[in-house]
Parts: sequence; C-alpha cells; structure tokens
Amino acid sequence: MVKSNQIAPGMVLSIGGKLFRVESSVKVTVSKGAPFIKTKLKNLKTGATVEKNFKLDQSVDDVAFAERNLEYLYMENKDYVFLDIENLKQVVVSADVVGSKMNFLKEGVQLQGRVYGETIFSLELPQFLELMVVKIDGDESQKVPVSNATRIATLETGAKLVVPPFIEVGDIIKVDTINAEYVQRV
Repeated sequence: MVKSNQIAPGMVLSIGGKLFRVESSVKVTVSKGAPFIKTKLKNLKTGATVEKNFKLDQSVDDVAFAERNLEYLYMENKDYVFLDIENLKQVVVSADVVGSKMNFLKEGVQLQGRVYGETIFSLELPQFLELMVVKIDGDESQKVPVSNATRIATLETGAKLVVPPFIEVGDIIKVDTINAEYVQRV
C-alpha cells in the first residue's frame, strides 16, 4: 500500500482486481475544494488508457512483480511457449505480451519475465544476442559494389537488420535487441 501522493509514472497499481501501469501523475490544487491526484493509467491486460483521480493521501494498492527466468521453446498457434527455469513448468505467453521481441526469439534464448500471480505481463530479452544471417538483400551471385555502405540482412529469427557490406549469409552477428541494430560479426 502507498499513499496517492506517492504515485509515480512506471508504478503498477491494483484497482478493482485489475492491474494498471501509471503513465502520468499530477497533483491538482483547486481554489474551492480539496486538492487531488490526477493520474493516467494503462490497463496491462487490455492496453486501454483511463484517467482516474485519487483523494490526497488515499491508500492505493501498489503491485510488485516477481522476476522469472524463462527459456523460449516454440510457438503454438499465436502463443509462445516458454520454460520456467526455476520450476521446469511450461508457460504460455500471448503474442500481445511478446510484441516486437518475437523478432529475436529462437529456441533456447533465455529472458526475464515479469510475473504477477500466474500471469506474465512483460518480457525482457538480453541486450545482446548472437544470430545467424540467412539471407542478404539482392542477388547473392552478384558482387556488391564498393559504393554500397550497408545491406539488409534477414536473420534466422526472421528479423531484418541493416548490416555492413562485408557480412555474408552464414555469418553469426551480435545484435543489440533494444535498438534492433547490428553490433559486430562474431
């Protein structure tokens, strides 16, 4: 429990059995009446944004997520199946939670999951992964002109990245998963 005047962006609150991430929080003082805290909240399940006001010093339930080590196994229909490394149970995560991180998922990749109860609300990939280049844009049989500074490479996960001209099919490259950028050839 926290007081409403302690609410800050990034916190997660439990309101009416639903989880909301605080997007913004402002103390509002009016000439007539009591001051209050005006917040913009994002529902973690639906993604909908709502505005909610709290009385000053009102008690609010804040939520602490547990961190779980997960390993990606495979995709089933539109969901992703992970192994919870701590208890060796399979966990199904919806595509909405995985989001753009799917571009860097391959079997065996370990990542962190933020869990509340039995539900995973977010995933965090390692900052760097080593992935194989499976295709380079253009005709592979033609030599790339020296004037080309970069090319587009398709990785084994399906992601497309800009890479230097010396990268070839079969090369393993280090990728920054946060910025979706080439780092170096391994």
